[in-house]
Amino acid sequence: MLQETGARVHVIANQKGGVGKTTTTLNLGAVVADVLKNSKDGLQHVFIDTPGSLQDENLLLEALKYAHDVIVPMPPEGLAFDPTARTIAKVIEPTGLPYKVVINNWDPRDGTADLVDTQGYIDAQGWPRTETVIRRYKVHTRASVEGKVVTQYAKNRVAMEAREDFFRLALEMGYGGRA
Repeated sequence: MLQETGARVHVIANQKGGVGKTTTTLNLGAVVADVLKNSKDGLQHVFIDTPGSLQDENLLLEALKYAHDVIVPMPPEGLAFDPTARTIAKVIEPTGLPYKVVINNWDPRDGTADLVDTQGYIDAQGWPRTETVIRRYKVHTRASVEGKVVTQYAKNRVAMEAREDFFRLALEMGYGGRA
């Protein structure tokens, strides 16, 4: 049983599809495993990806029963605001679990207006958010098709920046060490 492992369980949740839950789950798990690979403490962290659908709320609620915390990916797009608000208000907050919203899929080439607007929206809702922002990189899309995670990306500047986002998020969340 999961509870018997002593591992911390982290649920990645947002009932809106396409916000980057799977990418976040896989890559955050990969960087934490990479950082802790020489640890003798056994299984320390489990990351659970959840469906991006309002109809699958029971699956999300079941995952939350085992969770120690929740990460809510949210892209800097207006269409993500309402579904994210519903997920937090109706599903996550009633559990009393600690959670943080992470702005995901921000493309720096688009400027900072959408990022600043999204940060302002999150802050106005009173939701805790990470300082770390996950930037949008084409390498993430290609990697998912190839079955790779950030720790397996090619050694180049873009791939290193893509990896850095997830390492920063892991450190900020306290998964495998503290920043």
